[in-house]
Amino acid sequence: MPDRSRFAVFVLTHGRPDRVLTLGALRRAGYTGRTYLVIDNEDARGDEYRETFGADSVIEFDKAAIAETFDTADTFEDRRAIAYARNACYGIAEELGLDYFLELDDDYHDFLYRYRRGLVIGSTMIRSMDRLIEGMLAFLDETGAMSVAFSQGGDHIGGVEGSIGRGLLRKAMNSFFLRTDRPVRFLGRLNEDVNTYTLGGSRGELYLTLTGLQLNQTQTQQQGGGMTEVYRASGTYVKSFYSVMMCPSFVRIRTMGRFDRRYHHSIEWDHAVPKILHERYRVV
Repeated sequence: MPDRSRFAVFVLTHGRPDRVLTLGALRRAGYTGRTYLVIDNEDARGDEYRETFGADSVIEFDKAAIAETFDTADTFEDRRAIAYARNACYGIAEELGLDYFLELDDDYHDFLYRYRRGLVIGSTMIRSMDRLIEGMLAFLDETGAMSVAFSQGGDHIGGVEGSIGRGLLRKAMNSFFLRTDRPVRFLGRLNEDVNTYTLGGSRGELYLTLTGLQLNQTQTQQQGGGMTEVYRASGTYVKSFYSVMMCPSFVRIRTMGRFDRRYHHSIEWDHAVPKILHERYRVV
């Protein structure tokens, strides 16, 4: 069993020290372990974070320095994106002596168990997050995955015919359980999670989402700060096209939504990741 004393949660946040919803969600879920807020040195509200949460709970990284360590997939100078913090977390984890860590955004309001009973799909609040984390870390080790993640609400569209029946999805978004000695290099200034699991997955790396676990997040672009202004400025078409640039053979742009339709990436999974056949199909 992984040593949870060498584990911590990193909440990645920028510009909203008064609205870090994830901390409350973790407490309600029963989490009692170490938590750090990860901010960057370009955040004008950095002192407010330290005053509100205590200097020992806030870790600041050099954003310009981290920008030199990964491919942003563009030539823009705008660094208002979470990819920098995602990549900075490995160095932070090493300095803290951690073997494992969990990256979370700052705008989650619930963590849920999802279940299926016949044709009924339901959910219940997670109240034993400490034990759940132990299980997730063991699963990360046993599968050899680069990262494992909670599902999101959109993963359950389709009801009993949707993702809940599959148990696992070949992706990791928004939440990342990670090993310090197995670094994931997040790619692209925008859509970094999709860029990473598609390109890495096409090369045989394993990224997994457990559909029996879910986080609930504030609706995109509804909470100020963070990356909201970037999305409003460039739109989801630009954001999604980073993943098309990374993997043009199986990622494309489509529209989604019933009423307020918007552009979004779409992945052709039959062409995206290697598939392993059972040994009985081996040709001798």
